[in-house]
Amino acid sequence: MSRPNILLISSDQHRADCMGFMGRKIKTPHLDQLAAEGTVFDACITPSPVCQPARASILTGQLCRTHGVHDNGIDLPPEIGDKGFAGAMAAAGYQTSYFGKAHFSTYHTYEPTGTPECLRSSADFGEDWFGPYMGFEHLELMLVGHNWWAPEKPPAGQHYERFYHKDGRGDEKTKAMWENAGNTKGAAQVWHSKLPVAYHNTPWTADRAIEWLRHGRDTETPFCTWVSFPDPHHPFDCPEPWSRLHDPAEVDLPEHRTRSYEGRPWWHQAAMEGEPADPKFADIRKAYSRIAPQTDEQLREIIANTYGQISFIDHQIGRIMNALLEEGLDENTIVIYISDHGDWLGDHGLILKGPMHYEGLLRVPMIVRGPNVPAGKRVSEPVSTLDLGPTFFDYGSADPLLTQHGQTLRPLIEGDAKREVARSEWGLRPGRVGVALELRTVRTKRHKMTVDLISGDGELYDLETDPDELVNLFNDADAAPIRAKLEELVALRADDLLPDQIAVGTA
Repeated sequence: MSRPNILLISSDQHRADCMGFMGRKIKTPHLDQLAAEGTVFDACITPSPVCQPARASILTGQLCRTHGVHDNGIDLPPEIGDKGFAGAMAAAGYQTSYFGKAHFSTYHTYEPTGTPECLRSSADFGEDWFGPYMGFEHLELMLVGHNWWAPEKPPAGQHYERFYHKDGRGDEKTKAMWENAGNTKGAAQVWHSKLPVAYHNTPWTADRAIEWLRHGRDTETPFCTWVSFPDPHHPFDCPEPWSRLHDPAEVDLPEHRTRSYEGRPWWHQAAMEGEPADPKFADIRKAYSRIAPQTDEQLREIIANTYGQISFIDHQIGRIMNALLEEGLDENTIVIYISDHGDWLGDHGLILKGPMHYEGLLRVPMIVRGPNVPAGKRVSEPVSTLDLGPTFFDYGSADPLLTQHGQTLRPLIEGDAKREVARSEWGLRPGRVGVALELRTVRTKRHKMTVDLISGDGELYDLETDPDELVNLFNDADAAPIRAKLEELVALRADDLLPDQIAVGTA
């Protein structure tokens, strides 16, 4: 058999348990089928719980303090991005392409940065620009992709924005996009969008990928393609009729959904109640990135709308899988579904994401289907989306161009290999939540520990006896041997910090 094609499909902020086959009351027939025909990794974590660091880590195979993108608002250097898995696969003879939301560079900036993703620089890239970028030879991008903001008007924007405004009715579409077609009980950032689905970026992303699979690629060359949907990221603005697919009265609520800081590290409360240090972004940090406690009725609206967004994506995945079948590509294509990070979605009274690395945020879906991939297999070993690049190199006979922190998943897919630990990290400056944090997380099959290297405080949970993460064992004398072992695994070192972050945190 020839070298397999690689098709990576990702979403944004999709937690690992929000699929039908995982037991939630959500309709995901195509993801359920993908899982039945492939292998599911039940303990896959994100290398960082926010978009830019996570995506840069997926591309490079490196943790964020190595590639440098330790928080949102930091661009991945092109000289590093070009050597990520796309560049390595291209060097090995693969066609590489990208469709949808990239977010390897910052959208909202004070000044133009010169990247195709920067809103202030995007007009410098004409209608004939399709790459290269970050190792991908062909790209069709959207900028931002979350409908808190209107799609940028040309000549700014990229491929989706030009599509959206092409008929001259962009303002009319945006007005409809921001209208609420139903009563959402005052739930935060939730509405039934009136934007006709034909103009939405979810089907557009699938459309462009399908068009390339059918007509844009060299049929004699294997491909490595990333298809990136920007939802179910907030705001929760699923368009009708998909927003009506799940009755809020019937969705499943988290069992533990009361916000409490008792027994938690100091930064939990500080991150939710502190004042962001950057005054230019303080208002958006508080209005967009934080959600106040919701009533059960409101939480049901948030979950139902999120379920609708995921089902809408699931439908597009079915369309892409049909295109693979019709093009005769299904038998020699490895298909992977992931998300960049999860969402608390009501766990512990929290919604969205932040420096509280509960399982809903840390764990992400990972489903693999393809030649020699066992059907119906479940893997419980701790892995990370850092492992994707090494896996692609393994199956595609490619050599990495960067040092890799991940490992190939192939021994876990095709055999019974073991993994001891998966790692995640995040470095926050005070501009985000008002305090500086340097977080390191390790996840084993049984335990999870997060430590702030600046203050030394942390949290440790036994996921076997305490799956809801209610009892913090970090300072429990009986758990000291476990903590010591996890500290050894994460290799906690003060020199991981950047010089201007040492001793900045306040406990």
